[in-house]
Amino acid sequence: MSTRLPVFVYAEDPISQAGVAAQLRGRPEVHVVPDGDIDAAEVAVVIVEEADEAAAVTVRGIRREGCPRVVLVVGDLDDAGLLTAVEMGASGVLRRREATPERLAAAVVSAAAGDGTIAPDLLGRLLTQMSRLQRDVLAPRGFGPTGLTERELAVLRLVADGHDTGEIAKRLAYSERTIKNVIHDLTTRLNLRNRSHAVAYAVKAGLI
Repeated sequence: MSTRLPVFVYAEDPISQAGVAAQLRGRPEVHVVPDGDIDAAEVAVVIVEEADEAAAVTVRGIRREGCPRVVLVVGDLDDAGLLTAVEMGASGVLRRREATPERLAAAVVSAAAGDGTIAPDLLGRLLTQMSRLQRDVLAPRGFGPTGLTERELAVLRLVADGHDTGEIAKRLAYSERTIKNVIHDLTTRLNLRNRSHAVAYAVKAGLI
């Protein structure tokens, strides 16, 4: 039992929850934890009819309870729902009709390893949507695919190199006030505590 991945199963209705839990109990890779032991699970399997705001609230609640990774099983998945699934931080997305015990267990194992699972056609749709988002929304506002502007990235790189505000202003040919405003906007928008936290975030996210 100790080598099997602990998994928490949640569904909007008890019949679906019991059915998926029963399917996973037959797999040697996983161990389904009781309802009250969500904090002991490494991955949560969440079954919803649609990937909407209600599902996002559920997923955020599960993650707050201590289960960091979620595999979402969705009955109906349109383009908006696909983006919502990504925004809520799902590690894997499966359609309900494709969620066989084998595929579901494989998605759970991938999620626990830090990898993602998504059907090839859904991946194509997601890439198309992300391209459209970059072209129509982010680029006109000066944001790159990272969600940061080139100026913000340049400031972060120089902060990471140990330069103070005055040095950054000289190198980038901006006023010190502008550099301070850039750093303030970054830390506020990303909910970061200070400059050091901003650099740590950027490094961890692979932005610099």
